[in-house]
Amino acid sequence: MVSMRERIARTYDVIRPYIRRTPVMEVDAADFGLDPVPLVLKLELMQHTGSFKTRGAFSNLLTRAVPAAGVVAASGGNHGVAVAYAAMKVGKAARIFVPTVSSPAKMDRIRSYGAELVVTGDRYNDALMASEEWARQSGAMPVHAYDQMETLWGAGSAGLEFDEQASGTDTLLVACGGGGLIGGIAGWYQGRVRIIGVEPEKAPTLYRALAAGRPVDTEAGGIAADSLAPKRVGELMFPLARRWVERVALVSDEAIMAAQRALWSTLRVVAEPGGAAAFAALLSGAYRPAAGERVGVLVCGANTTAVDLP
Repeated sequence: MVSMRERIARTYDVIRPYIRRTPVMEVDAADFGLDPVPLVLKLELMQHTGSFKTRGAFSNLLTRAVPAAGVVAASGGNHGVAVAYAAMKVGKAARIFVPTVSSPAKMDRIRSYGAELVVTGDRYNDALMASEEWARQSGAMPVHAYDQMETLWGAGSAGLEFDEQASGTDTLLVACGGGGLIGGIAGWYQGRVRIIGVEPEKAPTLYRALAAGRPVDTEAGGIAADSLAPKRVGELMFPLARRWVERVALVSDEAIMAAQRALWSTLRVVAEPGGAAAFAALLSGAYRPAAGERVGVLVCGANTTAVDLP
């Protein structure tokens, strides 16, 4: 049987020509008024389409047989942007369903890549059900945002890169919504670093799942609802998280906004709420490193209109 790590490595070989090897930035936590420990930020927000989701999108489109009807995806925003971009690059049709909470910036990017955009329902699950109905009607290939192995393998390649770029990291903070990113990264590291999930208090999907011992429905709201608020985590990622994610830290909307401001004012890094959530755990004290602990933070998305440049 092929191991999870080998699947991720093979997927990375396939998608590597289509994605960016995003940079890392080493900073001192003291720059942010915290106790001085070394921080390494993985700037995945500099990926094509502005988020890590591009990895899973290309994994699906390059390793599965895409029918003549093309592909269909449901998304809070970033996954839809990524699937639209990947479909454009490989010459396939795409229809993307998003809920009304998706940001205008993300909707505009989906349209700019030539995909058909359908806005329906108030939350991700509404868009998902509509996309599944379209797949049945049209024969289009569904590309799930997180609960699909190809998506997990693609997302896990961010962990593979960080492993090569920042060896010696003790702890890695990763935001969680449906769990594709943290599941893939946990499947790559498999306990070799401490993995801490970070979720908004108003969308504690993995937090509730770990407490219940299985994925369960949770509330889905807050400032990061367009990227970190599905009803529940994926079935496929949950065994990976239960085995290799140490715990989940919850952060408030106010902490997420403070992290956005701090990343911009100190580093000139523009992160969307979901992209800044992992850093918010450090800044708010939801995760407190030990003295000398080397902490990695995945800054995973930048699709926001928060900065208005002239």
